[in-house]
Amino acid sequence: MSKKNNSKAETRVEGVEHALTRAEQFIEIYQKQITIVIGILLGIALLYMGFQHLYIKKKASEAATQMFPAERYYENEQWDQALNGDGNNPGFIEIMEDYRFTPSANLARYYAGISSLQLGEYDDAIKYLGKFKSKDKILSNLAYGGIGDAYAQLNEYNNAVKFYLKAASHKSNDFTSPMYLFRAGVLLEKEAKYKEALNVYNQIKNDYATSIEGQSIEKYITRVQLKEGK
Repeated sequence: MSKKNNSKAETRVEGVEHALTRAEQFIEIYQKQITIVIGILLGIALLYMGFQHLYIKKKASEAATQMFPAERYYENEQWDQALNGDGNNPGFIEIMEDYRFTPSANLARYYAGISSLQLGEYDDAIKYLGKFKSKDKILSNLAYGGIGDAYAQLNEYNNAVKFYLKAASHKSNDFTSPMYLFRAGVLLEKEAKYKEALNVYNQIKNDYATSIEGQSIEKYITRVQLKEGK
């Protein structure tokens, strides 16, 4: 190795050693502060774990029990009692407020949204369903579709179509996807957006031919084609 290369290598080694020395000096000088910071971070982590495993777990179990009467009202289509409670048992709104961060509170948002939709409280339906989160492909799509229904009732058709299409494509399946595509198509047709409506109807025909909507979609395609040709 040449003297020039040896010199470069020695320079790099000296640079590394200098950096290590500076780091060691920093740790020595601020050892107490570093220990305190690490202790605080560990304490926060332990508190969070305790909160998750003790408090949330207990609250989740309690919430599931408390929500049972409201679910029964929901199943029986007693929307007001499901939403607001019956005086003795809490409704979905109270569950959401009293048991935040629990799975039951999240599910209560979905139930509250659908209950509000059925009661004609469309703005509330949009609010509750918009806060609901789920990995379940049916429930998540029903939530988006419910928002679409609420916007349709408010005559906000552009927003309704947007959420119907989102409900159809978010986690596509043979049950909810053709249903919400069809609703989007009907609104597009109503707004005289025939080309867009035809695209949606054709998607049902091509991708969901065996669905309920797919079995009768030809007449809607023909109708839009006639309107488009006028």
